[in-house]
Amino acid sequence: MSDPIRIEEVDAVSAPPRARVEDARGTFERKRDYLAGFLSQKPEGDAPGEPGGALYESVIDALKEIYDPEIPVNIYDLGLIYGVEVTEDGHAAITMTLTTPHCPVAESMPGEVEMRVSAVPGVGVVDVNLVWDPPWDPAKMSDEARLELGML
Repeated sequence: MSDPIRIEEVDAVSAPPRARVEDARGTFERKRDYLAGFLSQKPEGDAPGEPGGALYESVIDALKEIYDPEIPVNIYDLGLIYGVEVTEDGHAAITMTLTTPHCPVAESMPGEVEMRVSAVPGVGVVDVNLVWDPPWDPAKMSDEARLELGML
């Protein structure tokens, strides 16, 4: 037969000893903190001329105010703007195209882009480069433009 179970009654149980930092000093070697370099980096402010920067976003907003006369969508959402570069000293370079080389606003649209972008506070010089390669196609339109035109 097995031993009978013994029951012992106690009034209180003493708490186990607490671990102390002093007890652990010198017993292990500190490992290299791999996050030290990452955590010491300061957050970078938005560069004014880069996406997310105030000047860059102001230029994009100005481009979104220009509409193609034949299509009720702004030229940015239409996909006619291929590139926007803005330097910190206020020089803006816009690379754009038109829907076709025979577009009736081929002569006036680059001038309007230059005028609207140069009106943005902080922009001094504006260069508009009109390119035909790659040619524009409807796939370059934003989803908002497609929705506006009933293409979604």
